[in-house]
Amino acid sequence: MCGFVGFASPERGYDRAAVVRAMADAIAHRGPDSEGYLVDDAVALGFRRLAIIDLAGGDQPMETADGRLAVCLNGEVYNHRELRAVLERAGHRFRTRSDTEVLLHGWEEWGPGMLGRLRGMFALAVYDRPRRELFLARDALGIKPLYWYRAGETLLFASEVKALLPHPAFDRRLDERLLPAYLCFEYVPGDQTLFAGVRRLEPGCALTWRDGAVEVRRWHDFAFAPDDGAGGAEAAARIGAAVRDSVAAHATADVEVGCFLSAGVDSSLVAAEASRLMDARTFSIGYGEERYSELAAASELAGALGLRNTAATLGPAEFFASVPAVQYHMDEPLPNPSAVPLYHLCRLAARDVKVVMSGEGADELFGGYGWYQEGLAFAPWMRVPAPLRRLAGDAAEALPPFHGRRFLMRGRHELPVRYVRNEYVFSFAECGSYLRGPVDCPPPAWWTADAFAAASGLDEPTAMQQVDLRTWLPCDILQKADKMSMAASLELRVPFLDRVVMAEALRLPTRERVTRDQTKPALRRAAAAVLPAKTAQMPKIGFVTPLAQWLREEPWHTMVREKLAGPEAARFFNVGALARLLDEHREGRRSNMRKIWAAYCLVTWYEEFFVRR
Repeated sequence: MCGFVGFASPERGYDRAAVVRAMADAIAHRGPDSEGYLVDDAVALGFRRLAIIDLAGGDQPMETADGRLAVCLNGEVYNHRELRAVLERAGHRFRTRSDTEVLLHGWEEWGPGMLGRLRGMFALAVYDRPRRELFLARDALGIKPLYWYRAGETLLFASEVKALLPHPAFDRRLDERLLPAYLCFEYVPGDQTLFAGVRRLEPGCALTWRDGAVEVRRWHDFAFAPDDGAGGAEAAARIGAAVRDSVAAHATADVEVGCFLSAGVDSSLVAAEASRLMDARTFSIGYGEERYSELAAASELAGALGLRNTAATLGPAEFFASVPAVQYHMDEPLPNPSAVPLYHLCRLAARDVKVVMSGEGADELFGGYGWYQEGLAFAPWMRVPAPLRRLAGDAAEALPPFHGRRFLMRGRHELPVRYVRNEYVFSFAECGSYLRGPVDCPPPAWWTADAFAAASGLDEPTAMQQVDLRTWLPCDILQKADKMSMAASLELRVPFLDRVVMAEALRLPTRERVTRDQTKPALRRAAAAVLPAKTAQMPKIGFVTPLAQWLREEPWHTMVREKLAGPEAARFFNVGALARLLDEHREGRRSNMRKIWAAYCLVTWYEEFFVRR
């Protein structure tokens, strides 16, 4: 795992080598082991390396012997040995053992068709010198990040936004039009960011630059295709075998590989499979407040599986003190509270290992969230004619609270509007009350329309899973996984998001992914073969924090209140409305933690990128 930067431009007037070095220095945390550069009159590439495979021979940018092609790779190709064997049979000769060199020869042999052969996580750049053409691509699910920015004929690109800032063509501006999207989702979906003009290369997409022209196209897509016959004990056996195979592939490294460990089934299954391959070292984090902490359960599981577990507790002083660093390393404001303990967990693990495996992606693929169960509950009601549902919902809204009121109110809407993440933080209607400027932004359903269109014909739980895989997973879960691990110079691998595991998940019938009584039933049955029954059946807890409690306590309440009443907050928010949120929360009249934290993280992020630097 590493990071790369660069630009493609015919422009002169600045020291191209100095600029690309400054860009790479901004992401030195992604690769402290070595650095490398390629600069000519068309393209400049910079690379920072965290050495994992072929420690001596894998430096980048890597070029072909004749200098015609150059490649940068952020990520890992787990089937590089198999691909190398295929390429050697075709006549290619290798100089290193690295997975990066496989990309060079793979491009010579297959061109862009190489991408479909890769098993791994990656963002990559291929520079064809004779054609003066640059090709960028990102893996199918967006495990590894890649940003780009265009200024005239100049293209800038980097693994992190902060690496774009040193380039003289970059105009650092906030896109305030997108603030309502951030407040609704806790991120901006799609390819846009709050940095004006900065785009994410979306998962499964590729970008080609040639002679100043840019073309973006999709190279990979996916969809659930439930097979009613793919269930029962056979499904659990296939899932178990796929996870076992994936963990073995993800354990490939020339350095020690560890695992994150919580009490949940996902990370526990990964750690258990890893323990079959090696003397697995695991890492856990929790809190002094026991009802928020999984440390006791993680310790019990580690003892049962014979794992060497290292654990730490996180208190409020450390939590709040690290928020500026978390938001800086995140690049884009992300108020998911779990980012902070993940930041500290990565720093804990990085003391002992350079690589860890984690359980991200299992919930989205195998049906782990409670809102998928809500989709089952709504299925019969959605067969009622829409006018009657709207009438019932309007009537319920006009009445005092009663059991079922929320169900009727939400049942007025079709799934794209009812989709739970539309109101994960603020509702769209609330944005006008809290933001100072006009709300000139499409409503939440607009942002997910394409994803729901691609899920048409699927039942509600499956449609929500597919939309989460296209939005929530890359923009939130994988965003924080990559950025928090790389802040600690730690490679984080996600075995559930492997193409072999994904193939099994996409064909599972709905009943094997979610029922009225249980989430992830098929995965839990697979896990029961290697985990204690208590762990395999553990209800989803999530990476919870005591943040709601801390926001009612001193000095944290006053610290947050002062920031949300300050000049940077007043630039964007109606600070009086924020103060009322804090009052309601502290007095226990309503839990406003997510809204308060979304505003606090946005202001902190803005200070890091637009005030202090």
